[in-house]
Amino acid sequence: MAAPKNAVLSAADAKAAAAKMHRRSRSGCFTCRLRRKKCEEGKPACKACKHLGLRCDYKRPMWWSNGEQRRNQKEVIKNIIKRTQLSKKTTQTPSAANVNTPPSLCHSVPTSAEVWPEPCSRAPSVGSPLSTGCDFAYTSPEGYFAMPPPPQPMIGHPQYPMFSPYEVDIKTERQIFINGEQTRRDSTVSTFSTYQPPPMPNGMSGYPADSWVQQDYFESQSESFTEEPVDFNFFEYPHAPVTPDHETVINVDDCDKYLLTHFFDKVLKLIFPILDVNQHGSARADVILPALESNKAYLHCCLSIAATHMKAAEGLSGEQIDNDIVRHRYAAISELCEALGRDENHSQILEATLGMIFFQCSVGRADDALPDIPWHQHFQAGISLVNKLDLPTAVMDLTASGHSHPPFNMALASWIDILGATMIGRLPTFADTYRELNMSGKSAGLAELMGCEDNIMFLISEIACLDVQKAEGINEVMLCKYVEVLANEIGMTEPHHDTVQTCFSTTGAIRPKQLSINITAVFRIAARIYLCSLVPGYEPRQPGTCHLVSQFAELMNFIPAGPEGFDRSLAWPLLIAGSASVSASPFRSMFDERCKRLGDAADFGSFGRVHGLLQDIWQINDTATARGEYQGVRWRDVMQQKKWDYLLI
Repeated sequence: MAAPKNAVLSAADAKAAAAKMHRRSRSGCFTCRLRRKKCEEGKPACKACKHLGLRCDYKRPMWWSNGEQRRNQKEVIKNIIKRTQLSKKTTQTPSAANVNTPPSLCHSVPTSAEVWPEPCSRAPSVGSPLSTGCDFAYTSPEGYFAMPPPPQPMIGHPQYPMFSPYEVDIKTERQIFINGEQTRRDSTVSTFSTYQPPPMPNGMSGYPADSWVQQDYFESQSESFTEEPVDFNFFEYPHAPVTPDHETVINVDDCDKYLLTHFFDKVLKLIFPILDVNQHGSARADVILPALESNKAYLHCCLSIAATHMKAAEGLSGEQIDNDIVRHRYAAISELCEALGRDENHSQILEATLGMIFFQCSVGRADDALPDIPWHQHFQAGISLVNKLDLPTAVMDLTASGHSHPPFNMALASWIDILGATMIGRLPTFADTYRELNMSGKSAGLAELMGCEDNIMFLISEIACLDVQKAEGINEVMLCKYVEVLANEIGMTEPHHDTVQTCFSTTGAIRPKQLSINITAVFRIAARIYLCSLVPGYEPRQPGTCHLVSQFAELMNFIPAGPEGFDRSLAWPLLIAGSASVSASPFRSMFDERCKRLGDAADFGSFGRVHGLLQDIWQINDTATARGEYQGVRWRDVMQQKKWDYLLI
């Protein structure tokens, strides 16, 4: 497969553009930015705007993101400046000049400042130590990701005669109360564009041949996509919607307040970063806060995860932190067992079960030896709940019109099911459902949740099925035919044009749809490498494999790196491509660089486990190559040799 031209040719340009954006100040007022003048950033109005009698806005006004409105606004500013200068010449007083100055032509709704006091709560928690006599093979644990999105009020802008409303603010506000006292206030305002730009004209003949006008035009065309429309009702959550001003009440013991604080301050941002980019705070507002309030098993799961993260990220050690981890793990399991015994609240049980599986992927180190239940045992319980709730049928009944809402729990379960099957060499449980969805062109919501388009994830499910058939001894001729068919299917998902490009707008904002395109391209290459590894006689040093790995390294230039980037969302494709990289592969230098940019975060969670696993694979394969043995060891074999039971997603 040929590399996307844009991906190969524009990698250096993407890096340069990203560096340029980081150097560019975004704190100046929008009037100075429109005039391309340096702003001294005085508050409430800068000196230039006060001197010229202009409206000074530090919050993005309506006219900023639309090219035509920006040109109109620039003309208005020019006229105001002319009148101001004329008034000075005729010795007009400043007060009279202000009377003749037209009213402000920009308006934006003020945003609430985010206030993050320490979150504390109190409530009885199970203090039992982990009991070896407890049967952990429960039939299913309790609820994690089944929360409905609270209705989001769309605050419009009043209409000025010259300008139509362009931007809206979506405000989500949560308050957490303990014993009737407010301990935390979480207020988020997300601004995005509702403007749908017309097709670009073929030339610039309709615009003056003025350099700044042309530059403005091209800049405005790219900035039209800075903030893409957000669908806050994309997923169907099993909980009833709550009002935007709902007061969240979370109860924990006093001794566990520090864990809840750490969860909010450090762990929350690690969970579902792609969902947050797509739906602006949805993971926190629609999923996690409602679950913490209403689901005790989920709460204990989060407290255990917070303690695990503190131990891994902050280097804590000792009996107390270990006891906190184990105590809340046991409490979560106890709550699940009780709920199962009552045979009720199946959505909440599934919610907590999936949370106990998934959260561990974001925290913890490879050498954590504290007692825990393997993720696939949890998932067996989750499978029975998915079937009990008939979620596969709910997904199959969705129409392709875009007006249906896939169940959130089914999307998360599918993510775990497909990639988890590759971890342990088993068939994906719902492989038939994915096959039907792929054939009918329907979505399970995977792109919104984890970034990769559904059709690629469904094909990875098919490759996992073929992997199992190979292990069971399928005829090599049939194996090669299936590989060819799946390779063609992957090829059919390739875009018609080179669509991989920087996912940053010119203002430095993330474009969610472009990010999904880039992540899908990375998963597509990883799927091809995984498929090639099933061919009899496969070797990582084969030219075709080396070419794919090099393409993968190039595509990673278009994924934001560092602590605020998305490397932690790419554990599986990094594992697949990295395990196929030879000593001279550009993948290794790319991976080392991104690990350095991640800092300490590169050492825990799924990314940290992939990091350690790849080091072992490279050492084994490089040593074998030096001896003239080129077959190479597979990553799953290394995991089995070291008895690592990881879910690397």
